[in-house]
Amino acid sequence: MDVLYFAWVRERIGLPKERIETSATTVSDLVAELRAREERYDAAFADLTALRVAVDQELTDFDAPLAGAREVAFFPPMTGG
Repeated sequence: MDVLYFAWVRERIGLPKERIETSATTVSDLVAELRAREERYDAAFADLTALRVAVDQELTDFDAPLAGAREVAFFPPMTGG
């Protein structure tokens, strides 16, 4: 599965994208796996209320299932101008 990071999430983790193998069944499970990896992931995902998530380019919530997903993207809320 491809995991994409945008804006300050990318800056904290230090990668724009990575390919991972996961046994996570939901986005929340994936976040828990990532947070357990290293401190930089833990810092990036410390406040989930400050993040949005998309699975296969569809906005969703952190309880969304990952079965069959090819891509998960994490990013801060978008604002208009």
